[in-house]
Amino acid sequence: MNGLAESVVAAACSRVGQRVLHLDGRSFYAANWASFTFNSLLTWIQNHEESQPEEVQDWSSLLEEGEELICLSNSDSTSISNLQVFCFTSEEDEEETQSPVAPNTTEEEKGDEEEESAETKETPEETPDTQEEEEEEKEVILTEKEEPQTPQPSEAHTQPEVTRKKISYAQLVKEGRRFNIDLVSKLMYSRGSLVDLLIKSNVSRYAEFKNITRILTYRHGNVEQVPCSRADVFASRQLSVVEKRKLMRFLTSCVEDSEEQQAYNGRPYLEFLKDQQLGDNLQHFLLHSIAMATEETPTEVGLASTRHFLRCLGRYSNTPFLFPVYGLGEIPQCFCRMCAVFGGIYCLRHSVRCLLVDKDTNRCKAVIDSRGQRISCSHFVVEDGYVAAERKRMATPNRRVSRAVLITDSSVLPSDSDQQVSMVTVPPIESGRPAVRMVELCSSTMTCIPGTYLVHLTCQSVGSAYEDLLPVVTNLFCTPESHDQGGPSVLWCLYFNMADGSGVEVDGHDLPSNVYVCSGPDGSLGHEHAIRQAELIFQKILPEEDFCPPAPNPEDIIYDGDSVSGPTEEDDRGETREETGEEDRGETREETGEEDRGETREDTGEEDRGETREDTGEEDRGETREDTGEEDRGETTKETGEEGDVEEQSSR
Repeated sequence: MNGLAESVVAAACSRVGQRVLHLDGRSFYAANWASFTFNSLLTWIQNHEESQPEEVQDWSSLLEEGEELICLSNSDSTSISNLQVFCFTSEEDEEETQSPVAPNTTEEEKGDEEEESAETKETPEETPDTQEEEEEEKEVILTEKEEPQTPQPSEAHTQPEVTRKKISYAQLVKEGRRFNIDLVSKLMYSRGSLVDLLIKSNVSRYAEFKNITRILTYRHGNVEQVPCSRADVFASRQLSVVEKRKLMRFLTSCVEDSEEQQAYNGRPYLEFLKDQQLGDNLQHFLLHSIAMATEETPTEVGLASTRHFLRCLGRYSNTPFLFPVYGLGEIPQCFCRMCAVFGGIYCLRHSVRCLLVDKDTNRCKAVIDSRGQRISCSHFVVEDGYVAAERKRMATPNRRVSRAVLITDSSVLPSDSDQQVSMVTVPPIESGRPAVRMVELCSSTMTCIPGTYLVHLTCQSVGSAYEDLLPVVTNLFCTPESHDQGGPSVLWCLYFNMADGSGVEVDGHDLPSNVYVCSGPDGSLGHEHAIRQAELIFQKILPEEDFCPPAPNPEDIIYDGDSVSGPTEEDDRGETREETGEEDRGETREETGEEDRGETREDTGEEDRGETREDTGEEDRGETREDTGEEDRGETTKETGEEGDVEEQSSR
C-alpha cells in the first residue's frame, strides 16, 4: 500500500513523531505509481498474466471478546486489466545496413549514436565508466566507414550513405536496467501542490528534476510546437503578427476574472474563445494545449485551467512542467525515505489480510497480516482497491484510464537537440474518440537508453487501451498498422487499462472511524488529487499538527537535552549527558578517565580516535572544540599540545 497518497501520509505522521508501520504485499515500492526497469516490467507483466486468486483464510480464531472481523480484498486483481504487449523490432541483432541520411546535424548525431551502440555490442565486457566516456564523445567520433563517404560542404546536394543499426529486442533486454518506465504518466506543475509540498517539507533534496522543454500539439496530420510563453509567441513562425497580438492580449486579459467572463459560465469554453475573435490556430492552441480542455468543457473550468497554466510559466523554464529524473516512481519513494528517516518501518511482501474492530467503539484495534500476526494500531490507512464492494456506501463509477508505453527510435518532432522532453496534446481524431495526452522522454531523463525515446500515452477509457490508443499510435508512429506512412519507428509497446481513482472519496465507505481510504492514480495530468487526499487524511488523524513541516538539515538538528543550561556532554550522535558524563557508544568517566573505545586522560590530554569529553562538553558527532580554539584541518590542540582527530564545532 505504497501509493503516493499513502506515502505522503506516512511521511507527515512520522515527521511529527508518530510511530508508522508501512506494509505492502508487493515486492516494490509505489504500487501503481511505480517505475520499472525494462526487465522488471516484463516480470510485472508476466505476474499479472499468471496471477491467481488468493485463498480466503479463516482468521476468526484470533478474535477476542467484543471484536469483529473485516476482511480485505486483493487490490492488484482489479486495478490493471487488458494487458497487451507488441514487439516490432528484431529479436536478435541484425547485420549493419546502409541507409540514406540527409546531411544535417541531427541525422549525423543519430549516426554517431548508432555507431556507439555497435561498438558497445562488440565489447560487452566494457565497464560503465567506459560506456559513459563513449557517450560523452559520441558527437565527435565518426566511423571509418563514414570518413570516405562524407562529402565536402560544397557538395551539400549529395546524400551520403552511413552505417545505421536498428536496436534489437535483445539489446533492449541487455540494457534494460537503464530504462525507468512509469505505470502512470503525469507531470509536475511548477506551482502545483506537489512541488509546493516538496519544497515545504525539504523532500525535494531526495530527487532531481528536469524541465519539460516544449509543448507540442497534433493538428492537420502534423506535430507543431505551441507558443505558450511570451518569448515563444514572438519567436513563433506559425502565427502572423496579428495573431501574436491577439494571443498576448487574450492571455493578459484572462489572468483576472471579469464580468464578461462570468457571463459565459456554464457555456462551452470554445464558444467563449470564438467570441473573442480568435482564429482557428489560436483556438486550437488555447483549448487543447494550454487549457487542455475539450469542446464541451465549461468556460469557468477552461479559464481556471488557462490561469493555472499561465501562473506556472517562468518559475523554472518557459514551460509550466517539471519531470523527476529516473521517473515518477521516485516521488513516492522520496516520501517513504523521509518517513524512514524519522523512524518509520517498511515491510515489502507483507500485507494486511483483515481488520479487528471493537464493536463498542467502532474503531480498528488491530490488523492481522499475511503471516497471521496480530498488530495493534491506532489508525489505519488503506488503498481503495483493498476495500470490498459491500463496504462502499455509494457505488463509485467504474472509470478507467487507457495507457500505452512505447519505445521508439526517434522524436515525433526532430530538432537540433536530441534531448527534448515534450508534452504533446492530441485532440480527438474522430467523433467518439477521447483526447489523448502524450509525454515523450529522452535519454537525459534517465528513463531510456541513448538512441531511443520513451513515450507515454494516456486518455480516459472508452474501450480497451488498445482500441482507444491504436489510432493515435498509427497516425504519429511507424508500425505495421500504419502502412509505412513515416514517423518514428516503434520498437516495443505495451497497452493496459488502469483504474481511475478520481471518483474515490475518503468518507465514502462503511468502515471504522479510524480507517482512512486512499485512491490510486487518477487520469489528470497533475498530482493535486493525491496531495489533497493525503492532507485531508492527515488532518483527520492529527488535526492539531502541521502537515509535513520542513525536515531540518543535518547540521541544524537539535537533539534531546541540547537546550538544557549548564555544561553538557554530547555523544557521537549529538545525544547529551549532563554532569554525569554518561555516553552511548563511548561511556566516559571524567574522574577515572575510563572510556569504551576511546580511553581519555584529562590531566595529560591523551586521546584515542579523538573521543574526548571535556568540562565544556561541546561536541557534534564526536567533534570537539577546546578553549584554545586552535585548529588544523578540524583537529584540536589541547593545553598539552597533543592533537586529536576531532573537528572543531561551536557550542549550540
